[in-house]
Amino acid sequence: MFPLGSVLFPHTPLLLRIFEPRYLMMVGRLLDEEDPQFGVVLIERGHEAGGGDQRSTVGTMARVMEVQVGGEDLHVVSVGGARFTVDRWLDDDPHPRAETTILPPLTWDDALTPLWNEAERIVRRVLARAAEFGPTRWDADIELSDEPLESIWQLAAIAPLGEFDQYTLLRATTAGGLLREIIDLTLEIEPLLTAPPVEPAD
Repeated sequence: MFPLGSVLFPHTPLLLRIFEPRYLMMVGRLLDEEDPQFGVVLIERGHEAGGGDQRSTVGTMARVMEVQVGGEDLHVVSVGGARFTVDRWLDDDPHPRAETTILPPLTWDDALTPLWNEAERIVRRVLARAAEFGPTRWDADIELSDEPLESIWQLAAIAPLGEFDQYTLLRATTAGGLLREIIDLTLEIEPLLTAPPVEPAD
């Protein structure tokens, strides 16, 4: 398990620079496996380094795609897979571990296509507007998958939201519910992202 200060969504990339000994050991063990994967959960309180954090109970599996070896660290490229719930945390020695249950994937219905199109339009519009006021993590023109469910999760990832709003999206139980949450949360945060800077008082 790898607790992080950010949410990993299915079908989205994750790039990590790993330098803590416990995670270097974890990756070393993973590379001995035929299909190396690890779980990613959001840290709700605390810090990524050093332990002692409070962790969320829903996370996403990350499949290791590439590992680059540095002088004293590793650069790991992975991609989000299935979601899971944490049933029980185990001892963090030698690295965080947990017993988990894989969640069923969302199902798609073509009747959701108009909602899908609306969600993509709103996320791209808000990203473009937000970029006028400051840097954004994702470009408004970023290419997404043509496959509906992959695209929806990618929309959740690029929506300009904070970690706890993203965690709300990660816990979605239906594709329609996820799309509505993406729309509602993106529209809710739009005024904050597009407000002109406040001029200091004289």
